[in-house]
Amino acid sequence: QVQLVESGGGSVHTGGSLRLSCAASRSIFSMNFMGWHRQAPGNQRELVAGITSGGTTNYPDSVKGRFTIFRDRATNTMFLQMNSLKPEDTGVYYCYAVGLGFTTWGQGTQVTVSS
Repeated sequence: QVQLVESGGGSVHTGGSLRLSCAASRSIFSMNFMGWHRQAPGNQRELVAGITSGGTTNYPDSVKGRFTIFRDRATNTMFLQMNSLKPEDTGVYYCYAVGLGFTTWGQGTQVTVSS
């Protein structure tokens, strides 16, 4: 198992940037897959970025070119750099990790983008 702690959420205006962090209790490079989901009020949780153990990334079209997922081996932290934010990016962002026989979620961090 692994514990995940998120940070970095906040409130910005349209066009602003935020960087979310997801600190893990063990090596994130041992995870099969890690990613970020977001959940807006009244909506289902949706994937906004994912990264495999080998470093392959994927994004939905809604954030492609604006969001970047990356990892830091030294601090066992995964990041989500979000640029050119839009009001529709508002929601609670959750990081998660898939390992051998488990999936773990962080507690979530709120991102609010106002026009």
